[in-house]
Amino acid sequence: MRTKKQIFMLLLALLVGIPTLSAQSKKEKKEQKKEAVKKLIESENYKIDVNTAMPMRGRSVPLTSSYSLEIRNDSVISYLPYYGRAYSIPYGGGDGLNFKAVLKEYSMEMDKKGNAVIEFIARNPEDRYEYRVKVFPNGSASIDVNMQNRQSISFQGELYIKEEK
Repeated sequence: MRTKKQIFMLLLALLVGIPTLSAQSKKEKKEQKKEAVKKLIESENYKIDVNTAMPMRGRSVPLTSSYSLEIRNDSVISYLPYYGRAYSIPYGGGDGLNFKAVLKEYSMEMDKKGNAVIEFIARNPEDRYEYRVKVFPNGSASIDVNMQNRQSISFQGELYIKEEK
């Protein structure tokens, strides 16, 4: 009878202890991801995979192809779709938001909530682009693009983080 009571107490202690262990590891994982995001953004060498486009007019568009915005030191590689009104573009529609260009006026700062706010300007022969990227501690990101010859457009996506094993 005594051994049954000891086994019961041991099982009870395990049941009470397991949720606190998993909660702690969940919090640690969240903190690790926050640090990984911050380190990646500060390295100025990162990629944001985009999954939703939000034009100024109309509904948001879920993207099925792989679109992205990539920062590599002093360059931006923009492979993004464009939905919206164009005011002055080359015959045939031009390249839109598909280009590689040198970054100008790049700035990154952390706001009060721990979000990275990145702003930069890029130019190509077609237009001048002002990007405002906000990367949240959990890795999700929002991208706002203002242009001179087209309506503004926004995107949502995820910061690409390599899984270490």
